[in-house]
Amino acid sequence: MTGPTLAGASLKGLCPRCGAKTLFRGPVMLAARCRSCGLDYDAFNVGDGPAAFLILIVGAIVAVAAIFVELSFEPPWWIHAVWLPVGILLTVGGLRLGKAALLYQEYKHQAREGRIGR
Repeated sequence: MTGPTLAGASLKGLCPRCGAKTLFRGPVMLAARCRSCGLDYDAFNVGDGPAAFLILIVGAIVAVAAIFVELSFEPPWWIHAVWLPVGILLTVGGLRLGKAALLYQEYKHQAREGRIGR
């Protein structure tokens, strides 16, 4: 049995080994292991790598969109309250994608801590 593709694993939160939908136990928190095949997700070092880039990307998207809306439409100030939920949704969605993609790549390439030149 072959595992899912990078896109499938990232978009659907699938285990990189068996393809079961067991990667997350919360909105952005990875599960400790796959309930289906037992793959230990804690063995992978996903860390905060996706979050660092995501802060810059989501911040740029929301700032540019807010400036565009303000300069184009001049809405009342309270209309800009929409950027808070937009920012939250982009951040949570991006974290899920980023963490799943990074874990998938670490699994696929057998990346481990302390491996030099192998």
